Amino acid sequence: MPIQIQENILLTNYTTLKTGGVARYFVTITNQTDLAEAVAFARKEGLPLLFLGGGSNMLIDDAGYHGVVVWCAIKGREYTEHEDGRVTLVCGAGETLDEVVAESVAKGYWGLENLSSIPGTVGATPVQNVGAYGVEVSQLITNVEVCNVVTGEVDVLHNDECEFGYRESFFKKENGKNFFITAVHFTLQKNPTPKIGYADLRDKFSGTTPSASDVREAVIAIRAAKFPDWTVLGTAGSFFKNPVVRRFEADALREKYPELPQYEAGEGMVKISLGYVLDKVCGLKGYKVGNVGLYEAQALVLVNYGGATTAEIKKFATHISDLVYNKTKIIISPEVRFIKNKIN
Repeated sequence: MPIQIQENILLTNYTTLKTGGVARYFVTITNQTDLAEAVAFARKEGLPLLFLGGGSNMLIDDAGYHGVVVWCAIKGREYTEHEDGRVTLVCGAGETLDEVVAESVAKGYWGLENLSSIPGTVGATPVQNVGAYGVEVSQLITNVEVCNVVTGEVDVLHNDECEFGYRESFFKKENGKNFFITAVHFTLQKNPTPKIGYADLRDKFSGTTPSASDVREAVIAIRAAKFPDWTVLGTAGSFFKNPVVRRFEADALREKYPELPQYEAGEGMVKISLGYVLDKVCGLKGYKVGNVGLYEAQALVLVNYGGATTAEIKKFATHISDLVYNKTKIIISPEVRFIKNKIN
């Protein structure tokens, strides 16, 4: 069956920040054949492509997108158990991440539980190298199935080819933007492998051995206390990255702010808790300008309280970045991708 090409679709319904204008064309794909047809249509019309999953890390221009938005609805979950205790999960890119986490935990498999209650789809996880509470998907991903929309070639990229970094990957670089992710392969474990090194989890499970279900429930409770419900308020979760600075800069900050949480990032670099900086150093938790603010329970989370435009959110984010720099000389950057309107 040919793909259905819709016109002038409002994108606020497809992003968790609940902003963005109208897509000139909008296509829902459920398989690689659909994708090939969508790419062929875009080429025929001479229009750019925008790949969209759960819309949880995108801030789309108020003028919309004058191109072809391809919304991924590729489903499928396949588990394979191995004799050494490993479990391979092959998951369609359009699957909802938290539903996959819930299912894997219910099956008794370890690995994804720390990533509970994160908005978005599976296909976005390698792009952002999504992580939380001491776990990043790069630790679990073995392969990523892709389609090069320029050449039409289908390929499988191994973990090391994905060039994972802190909230970074090959897919965010110029060459990687031509690759549409269709499926992700995770390696999980049947044997207990709890990751409870982060303070909130360490305190919760001190002196005990939690199950994967225990960890998931704890993460859900922690996030519920700190993060707004993305189905109600416009949010992308953590809007900014935790900054990674040189060791001498981290030492200077710790001397000035002894309680500032810091984490080793390798090669002489240190990751700084931006949530602490925004809250305790800058006093910005709950800070609000118009319809945009930093959430009252977690300063790292930017919230659209209703009716905010993309322009307002970008202006507010820049304002927050300036305030942080003026106070600490730390340069911060967004996790969220800014999508500009494309005009022929």
